[in-house]
Amino acid sequence: MVDSSTPELVSILINSYNYGRFLRDAIESALAQTYRRCEVIVVDDGSTDDSRQIIESYGDRIIPILQANGGQASAFNAGFDRSQGGIICFLDADDTFAPRKAEQLVDLFAAQLERQPKEPLGWCFHPIARVDSELKPIAWDESNWGREGTYDLRSRLQKGKLGKATPFDCLVTSGMCFTRAMLSQLLPMPTEIKITSDDYLKYAALGTCPGYMLMQKLACQRLHGNNAYTGQDKKQALQGKILLQTAYFLKRDFPTIGAFADNLYALGWAKLSRHRLEEPALDQLLQAYAETLSPLTALKVNARKAYYRYRAR
Repeated sequence: MVDSSTPELVSILINSYNYGRFLRDAIESALAQTYRRCEVIVVDDGSTDDSRQIIESYGDRIIPILQANGGQASAFNAGFDRSQGGIICFLDADDTFAPRKAEQLVDLFAAQLERQPKEPLGWCFHPIARVDSELKPIAWDESNWGREGTYDLRSRLQKGKLGKATPFDCLVTSGMCFTRAMLSQLLPMPTEIKITSDDYLKYAALGTCPGYMLMQKLACQRLHGNNAYTGQDKKQALQGKILLQTAYFLKRDFPTIGAFADNLYALGWAKLSRHRLEEPALDQLLQAYAETLSPLTALKVNARKAYYRYRAR
């Protein structure tokens, strides 16, 4: 068995649900890494298409996890629990990695550890290239992207706002990498967050330790008709639900960034109030969150709710 503390082993965790038509591209991109000390773990979250047959066709080249449908957070937890690498990379099954991604990450974390051994970086996030279902490039505005380097955003999240502090705004699953020590503080995560679970991870990471923003597009994100969230403009209720869930569990699990969670809660409430979902569990969550607020904080959050509703007109 490989020592789980060995930083040179990179674990690539692919989470998949009914993405059989894309899955082979994702697996092949993981197996094609120029850095050879990679393990590829594929978590199938109860697919009903041909995903499991595709996974089986790779034999022992990958590590398969076949589970009943539990959502993205459940897949994250299962993949990490099985992994052994000191560096963990997430890959959505409809996305692909650039060939040198793992190699560049290993070099980056090693160099940064040598420079600042007393407080090693816990994460590395990078932007992605957007492509269509055939992996053909989709142009989008990159003119306002910022600088590459080390970022410590803990104080900003503790004060409640992230703003434009990150150098790009496409922090998505396939562009998120963590050290094992860092990710061990974040996982297992709440399985109630079925999709867009990466929001919980990235905000928790930003609020926990410094990391590195690598301004290279080391992954391709497919935009297609079945994306659960990305590019869908008419899913305000779903967006609101996810924001509320993320806010609730961030505040519960990482109270130091409670002020930031309050702002997410206010934004989620504003979105959901315009497109109501009839879900008793969500109503209970709203009530539970409201009970965490002091009278003064409740006033601030209510003012933020009103602001977000007015801005959405």
